[in-house]
Amino acid sequence: MQVIAVMNYKGGVGKTTLTANLGAEIANLGQKVLLIDLDPQANLTFSFYSMDEWREELRKDTTIMRWYEGDMPGREIALQDLIVTPPTVNDQLTETGGRLDLIASHLKLIDIDLKLAARLGGGTTLGESKRKFLDLHGCLARALQHERFQEYDLILIDCAPNFGLVTKTAIVASDHVLVPAKADYLSTLGIQYLVGNCDTLVAEYNDYAAHGAGADRPIQTRFLGVVFTMVKFYANKPIGTQQYYIEDVRLNGEIPVLSGVMRDSPRHFGDAGEDGVPMVLRSPVTDEVVVEFRTLAAEIQRGIDKGIAR
Repeated sequence: MQVIAVMNYKGGVGKTTLTANLGAEIANLGQKVLLIDLDPQANLTFSFYSMDEWREELRKDTTIMRWYEGDMPGREIALQDLIVTPPTVNDQLTETGGRLDLIASHLKLIDIDLKLAARLGGGTTLGESKRKFLDLHGCLARALQHERFQEYDLILIDCAPNFGLVTKTAIVASDHVLVPAKADYLSTLGIQYLVGNCDTLVAEYNDYAAHGAGADRPIQTRFLGVVFTMVKFYANKPIGTQQYYIEDVRLNGEIPVLSGVMRDSPRHFGDAGEDGVPMVLRSPVTDEVVVEFRTLAAEIQRGIDKGIAR
């Protein structure tokens, strides 16, 4: 079981569209995939459930917010008890042997970061402060060790566009980080800071874990790379201004740049979520955009396999 955090400081970069379609494509290959929606906007959740279905079936008892509530995440309810199986998309997967499950988000998840930050304070000794740091930052990683999650081939975590404590729990829990970005100034501006902040978090966590603050194991989170999204093509190449930003990130060398991209196609992605089935499952297999996305998904899987082999 491998865990990927999908994140970028900048919103509106196609993060959720990428996560939903990547999960659906891998499930369509006969694998079992779990999506965890940690973005308070809950767009990933609404890619598989309508607002009315969310209100009636999920909002009260079956969202990730309930797990993060309480004195410490997981004390109110076990994470595995929040898993749901969206029926519409899984109807499309019956002949493949794959399955796509979800842990839904809640619009009030935006308030959780402040509550988590308050729990980090109050340590009377350095050892106690380190213990609180590990307990909180490692809560999602420990929860995903439950045997219920070991049946999945892949877990994709759709993170909020920030580096708050909820996002940090996702980084600690993940084997890989995937960064969707538009090929423009604002979307690429924070990539270097994102890489630096992730490296700092991993180093601090491992330092505390190595010096006896608890029984937590060291973590090793690798960057799969940047996936450029909403790319506009001319003569089968990204338009000039976008190509400039793609090459700039590639030459910077802070993080790999995947060769596959997600092109800008309102016809394919504009109604994402309205029928509960991602584009990659509801468009013809010969469709150019579907072929491109499946090529991208295969490249991401090769990156995962390469990381496992190291």
